[in-house]
Amino acid sequence: MTITRESDGTFIPAADAAPASPAIEGRSLGRIAWNRLKQDRIAMAGGVVVVLLILAAVLAGPLSSLSGNDPDTLHNKLIDPNYQIPYGGMGGISGSHWLGVDLPNGRDIFSRILYGARISLGIAGVSTLVAIAIGVLLGVTAGYFGGWIDAVISRVMDVFLAFPLLLFSIAIIGVLPDDAFGLSGNGLRFGVLVVVIGFFSWPYIGRIVRGQTIALREREFVAAARSLGARPSRIILRELMPNLLAPILVYATLLIPANILFEAGLSFLGVGIKDPTPSWGAMINSAISTFQIDPEYLIVPGTAIFITVLAFNLLGDGLRDAFDPKGSR
Repeated sequence: MTITRESDGTFIPAADAAPASPAIEGRSLGRIAWNRLKQDRIAMAGGVVVVLLILAAVLAGPLSSLSGNDPDTLHNKLIDPNYQIPYGGMGGISGSHWLGVDLPNGRDIFSRILYGARISLGIAGVSTLVAIAIGVLLGVTAGYFGGWIDAVISRVMDVFLAFPLLLFSIAIIGVLPDDAFGLSGNGLRFGVLVVVIGFFSWPYIGRIVRGQTIALREREFVAAARSLGARPSRIILRELMPNLLAPILVYATLLIPANILFEAGLSFLGVGIKDPTPSWGAMINSAISTFQIDPEYLIVPGTAIFITVLAFNLLGDGLRDAFDPKGSR
C-alpha cells in the first residue's frame, strides 16, 4: 500500500490522503449547445411539437385510416341539403369525423389537415434547403474572397431583397401553363413555389453567412491553414464551414415558419396549391363564406398554422440561445 508522508513527519495511507481531482472531459460545441438546449424547456417543447408535426405529415395516410377516412372521399349524406350545413353542428364532428367535414363536399377535415401538413412542411422545407444552398455558397464566397467579388454579390443581395416577392409570385404562378418541365397541375405549382420562395429567400441567410465568414477568415486557425498552403476550397470546407453550421441551423429553423406563412398566404389568395389537394391556406380561404355559420372551419386550419409556426419559432429561439449564450435573453 502506498504511504504518504505529512509535514510533521507522520505517515498515512494513500487511501486517507486528499482525493485526486477528476479528469477534465473535453466537449464539442455541439454537445455544449445540446446541454444548454435541454435546459430550455420551452425550446424543447417546440422541438417535440416540430417532430410530431413532421411525423404526422409523413404518416398522414396511416393516421387518416385510424378514423376510416381519406381527404378526397365525399360524404354528401352528412350535409343538410336544405341549409347546406353538416348535421349536428360544430362542422359535423363525430366519432367517424374527429374534426368534422368541410362544405359543400363533406370531406373529412382531419384527413385534410394531415395531408395539408405535407404540402406546407414540404414546400417550406425544400424551399429552405434551396435558400440555404444558394445563400451559403454565395455568402461564403463573398466573405472569404472580398474585393470586387464581395461587392458584386452584395449588390445582387440588395436587388433581391428589394424585389416584390409576393407580387412576383402571384404573377409567375398566375401565368403558368397547364404543363411545363414534365410537370402538371399541383405538381407544377409545388415545384414553382419551391423555386420562387427558395430563390428569393437566399439573400437573408447569405448576409448572415457573409458576416460570419468575414469575422472568421482572419482567425488564427484560418491563417495557419493558409500558411501551410491549403487551397481556398479546402479552407472553406474544412475550416470555415464547421464554424458556420450553428448560425445556418438557427436561421433555417427561423426561415421555415416564414416560408410556411408565405405558402399559406399564396394558397389563400388562390395562386398556390389548388383544390382538391389539401392546403391550410386554401382551407382558410374556403372558410371565408362559412365561418359565420360555423367558425370551426376557420379555427381548425388557423390553429394548425399557428401551432406549426410557433413551434418552429420557439425551437429557433432556443437554438440561437444555445449556440450564442452571450446573446441570450
